[in-house]
Amino acid sequence: MGKMIGAAEFKKNCLRIISDIEKGGEAVTVTKRGRPVAELKPIVGSSRAKALFGSLKGSVTFGPDFDPSESCCDPGWEEVWDANNPPELYSKR
Repeated sequence: MGKMIGAAEFKKNCLRIISDIEKGGEAVTVTKRGRPVAELKPIVGSSRAKALFGSLKGSVTFGPDFDPSESCCDPGWEEVWDANNPPELYSKR
């Protein structure tokens, strides 16, 4: 189970405890009134950067009616934006 820490001590030393977990690799169990309520453990098998980089790859999809030529990079999109956001909306009252 690893090291056990009370919730008050965890709250007071949270950043140091997380750094220790990252360096040492030992899991920490947080307790509340002696009862285990949470466990913090290092990510196994990859570095932090590796785990985050590319984690959303493949999660964005486009429907069959998506037309990239109608994107904001298309000339003339500024006029559409201005038409939908008249200056009167932003006047001081």
